[in-house]
Order: sequence, then C-alpha cells, then structure tokens
Amino acid sequence: MPVSLFDEILLPINIKAPEGFCLRALRDNDFGYLELLKQLTSVGHVTKNDFEQRFLSMKKANSYYVVVLEHIQTAKIVGAATLVIEFKFIHGAGSRGRVEDVVVDESMRGQKLGVLLNRVLVDMAKTIGVYKLSLECKTELKPFYNKFGYSENLHFMVQRFDEPQSVLLD
Repeated sequence: MPVSLFDEILLPINIKAPEGFCLRALRDNDFGYLELLKQLTSVGHVTKNDFEQRFLSMKKANSYYVVVLEHIQTAKIVGAATLVIEFKFIHGAGSRGRVEDVVVDESMRGQKLGVLLNRVLVDMAKTIGVYKLSLECKTELKPFYNKFGYSENLHFMVQRFDEPQSVLLD
C-alpha cells in the first residue's frame, strides 16, 4: 500500500480537480514524478532508492507538502507544486510557507492546471496557519503569481554551488 507524504485531509475540499484528474499527496511509489520535475529544472541522477530515502526524510520532517495532479486514465503525474513550512521563533513562534517546484506537464499546459495547484497551496497554507507565504519566480511569471495575491517584496539573493554533494539527512 503506497504511503502519502502528508495527510490528505489538508487538501481543500472546495477546490476540485477537473474531470479525469485527481489531486493528491505525493506517494512513496511516485518515482515517475521526477520526469515531470525535469521539465522545470535539473534533477540530476536520482535512483529509486535515493527517491525513497528523500521521501522518508521529507515525511519525517512533517513540513513538506508535495501536491500532485494525476491524470487518471494514464496514472501519470501531470502537475505538481510544493508547499514547504519553515518553523520560526519570530512572529510568536509562527510558521512561514514557501511555494516551490510548481510545474505542469508540457502536454497539459494552457488548461489552468497551474492555477489550480496554486489555489490549493494557498488554501493549505492558510489552513496550516502560516504568517507569510512566499515564492521565487522568473520575471515573466510575476503577473501569473500576482493573481494569487503575491506582490513583489524586497530583493532575492542566491548563492549557487558547483555540483553539490547529495547528502541524505535523517
């Protein structure tokens, strides 16, 4: 029996997937999810064992919410978005949410599936009770995210490392 990354009771009941699709949590047997992520960014070499170990560490942390959109007829994940919760001491020991890895399969774009996934994450973030929800996006995607209540705030800095070593933490 597949194991879900999080309790699906957190999925909003007022936001429905289109007919022929299913909204659900990422499962431990969703190794094919990596093929979808390759349409977004570099995934690198991830074995099935690597996937399973990372899944377990994310589940154990209880702060990762990877929502997937499955095409029922093909059992293929055609959309996904991640909500990451950061636990803070500030804001009354509050929690901050970050939206990561929003992607819709190239063959399914233009059907407002990205809109659906973003609405789901915003609703989940409110249910969890974060004081702030943020994301990083390319300049050309700012108008898309503005529709969900995001506004530009400050500057974002990044430091990248050449070929980081993959360390699976418990």
